[in-house]
Amino acid sequence: MIDPSRAEVVVSTFNNPVALDACLCALAHQTIKEVNICIADDGSGPETAEVIDRWLKVLGPERLRHVWHPDRGFQKNQILNRAIASSRADYLIMIDGDCLLSPGVVYRHLKMARLGYFLTSGLVRLPSTAGSAICKALIADGSVFCAQWLTSHGKLRRLDRLKLGRFPLFFSSFLEHISPVKRTWNGAHASAWRQNLLDVNGFDETMKYGGEDIELGYRLNNAGIRGRHLRYSTLVLHIDHARGYVDDSEIAKNRIIIKKTIQENRIRTNSGIESRHSS
Repeated sequence: MIDPSRAEVVVSTFNNPVALDACLCALAHQTIKEVNICIADDGSGPETAEVIDRWLKVLGPERLRHVWHPDRGFQKNQILNRAIASSRADYLIMIDGDCLLSPGVVYRHLKMARLGYFLTSGLVRLPSTAGSAICKALIADGSVFCAQWLTSHGKLRRLDRLKLGRFPLFFSSFLEHISPVKRTWNGAHASAWRQNLLDVNGFDETMKYGGEDIELGYRLNNAGIRGRHLRYSTLVLHIDHARGYVDDSEIAKNRIIIKKTIQENRIRTNSGIESRHSS
């Protein structure tokens, strides 16, 4: 298992302070307490800064750091590259700020990390109405991660029940091994060795929303880094929200880039960490 002091959780966010507050609360209640946290902030305003300031007082500046750039539209890849470049950790767990990690998720990442692999996982997606029902007390006592609460606040599909992490670990691991779901990088919940991310030059900063995370995963694959599932042994909740940054034309451009990445066996992007964030 990786030494927790060698790992960092990178949380991407943009103007969703309520969700970020809940996300940080869930991180504060992980079974592993020593892991540092980086908020990769894609230009949020003062309300998000207030949330981060409150958590700085709880966690301390030695555990929580904040990287930010001005709002220039959807630039998630750019702020994530900045977080990767400035991190001192060996291993990075990357999640979205509207996701809640059940208490054992960070431990599971650190336990399952292996050289030559990245870890990727699915989510249990809840409707936006569930967000207003989530409070810190429910996160702290674990109620929000229980099947009864989840069922009462959003219909759980049959597959979602497999993602609740309630089965014996050997069975969940077996399901992850035989799962036909592609082991692509999931930008909302994945982890990798920082050096592997540096080797492929991080995320492609020319890509906006729509498959930009998957493209990184394909370049990791081309570099010999394979994905492993944590689909059924980790429970991560995602609160749905409006996506005003969705642009069909950008998604179409991303598909072309992804296709070229696969066809040309690309490993590194020319528009990544080294182009802007190298020290």
